Amino acid sequence: MNDLVEGLNERVRALRLGVRRISLTPLLLRAGIFLTVLVGLLVAYPVQMFTPRSLVAFAVVAVLPAVGPRRRWATFAALVTVGGWLLATLGFGRPPVLWRLLTMAALLYLAHTLCALAALLPYDAAVDPELVVRWLIRAGGVVLASAVLGVVLAWLGGLGGDRGFQAVTLVGLLVAVALSALLGWLLRRR
Repeated sequence: MNDLVEGLNERVRALRLGVRRISLTPLLLRAGIFLTVLVGLLVAYPVQMFTPRSLVAFAVVAVLPAVGPRRRWATFAALVTVGGWLLATLGFGRPPVLWRLLTMAALLYLAHTLCALAALLPYDAAVDPELVVRWLIRAGGVVLASAVLGVVLAWLGGLGGDRGFQAVTLVGLLVAVALSALLGWLLRRR
């Protein structure tokens, strides 16, 4: 019995030491992950689903990637978010508007990139704030470029009226193939 109490005391001391060593930057990154995932869930799901129980579930889904950014929780949170958007559009009949789709896509990307940065940093890392600022500026540039491209492609898709243009669809498909080829080339270049 004495060994059990001593082992428990040792774990509590190790936990206290670990909590005292946490630095501010990794903690703020994890808070950013939590907020980004939570806002993404709130944007994706329909308002009719907001009950106290579902909000607690959303908070749990948002905490998981913040606590374990190296694990599969970021993918799980992204899938739950996309599932909420599909539920809202297909199940509740909410029309897919461009601002909501762009906001959700931006939040998914920001959560993903914050998880990637947080996965590299231990809880007690001393990080230069300039590194985080440069990372966020680069992520903001990607989000801005994607949003502009998305708006332009949505505008081009609406040129044909109700029937649409087959040429615009083909151009969109070619852009998607070209971007996939570019990403593949960039990955092989390493």
